Amino acid sequence: MTGARLMRLYAVGHRVPFAVLAIAVCAIGLRLALLGHWDDYGALQLPLIFEAAAAVSVAATTVSPFGDPERVAGRWLPVLRLTVTAALTATAVGLLAAAGTGGHLSGGTLDVLRNVVGITGIGLLCAAALGGGLSWTGPTGYLVAAVYALYTQWHPPALTTPWLWPARPPHDLGGTLCAGLVFACGLAVVTVRGARDRPGDPTAS
Repeated sequence: MTGARLMRLYAVGHRVPFAVLAIAVCAIGLRLALLGHWDDYGALQLPLIFEAAAAVSVAATTVSPFGDPERVAGRWLPVLRLTVTAALTATAVGLLAAAGTGGHLSGGTLDVLRNVVGITGIGLLCAAALGGGLSWTGPTGYLVAAVYALYTQWHPPALTTPWLWPARPPHDLGGTLCAGLVFACGLAVVTVRGARDRPGDPTAS
């Protein structure tokens, strides 16, 4: 009961229900977008936008309304951070993959998994370095770079670095490893120290 109550309080304090709602909206938006008829470029670009938005929703939950008092008093805080972040990431992957079921989702479930996991990792690293309120900057910047990398597939010279994994095939090992490494680093940093509190952030203590 204590563990469940801690989880509930943490989820409410970090706006996890709003994140789940935002992820669900992204999944619905993706499903509606897949009803349209897109060329190959659009079919790759549109899912990436919704995947990045879902990743931002996950990273945004790292913002703490309590700041230092939460870190000092919460000895279970690393476990809560790890559990909630991993669960939200899995939820984002599951809902977006389900939204593409039966539709023309370019890249399929593997592409959704790799993109969401990797971009979420970027958001988590930004939260740790810049603050939870600015965690969206990394995923947004990466989205622009990834869209350009996709553009170069039709307008050479193509960008082929595995660090721009959305432009690589879904089964590409290098892209998968890079995305997984970024997520692992982001999850580890956020689990241990959480998001950075900025003096001007209204959510910081």
